[in-house]
Amino acid sequence: MDYKEMFDQQLISLEVDGESEEKVFENVAAHLQTLGFVNDGYLKGITTREKQFPTGLITQHLNIALPHSDPEYIEKPFVYIARLKNEVKVKQMGDSQEMGVKNLFFLGIKDPKGQVGLLQAFMELFMKEEFVTAFMQEEDKMKIYQLFTQNI
Repeated sequence: MDYKEMFDQQLISLEVDGESEEKVFENVAAHLQTLGFVNDGYLKGITTREKQFPTGLITQHLNIALPHSDPEYIEKPFVYIARLKNEVKVKQMGDSQEMGVKNLFFLGIKDPKGQVGLLQAFMELFMKEEFVTAFMQEEDKMKIYQLFTQNI
């Protein structure tokens, strides 16, 4: 699958509200459902999966989270970029230690075989200091969209 096709400018939110991971999930799930990318079960699916398999990642340059749900809740494949107004606590992938994040990338994967590749592509991107710096400094959704589609 070409990951570039999963990005959409309307799925970039740079001022997401939420004082907790749950609230952020609720806000993003509602937006995704309104746009037709997910079905009714998505919020429960993503919340349940995150409890079982946390997706917080401490990378060299930025803490991120890559929440995703099971494919049955996804209507159309997507990557939703959420930059939060305030840091929230999430659990780290692997050891479930608590960590803070302000940048979450919700992955809507219909084909489970594509999941590992997409996760690896994100990890590679966020190991590149120049990419992370450009992402963090950018406030324009179109330029963020271009940054990802040109680099993933």
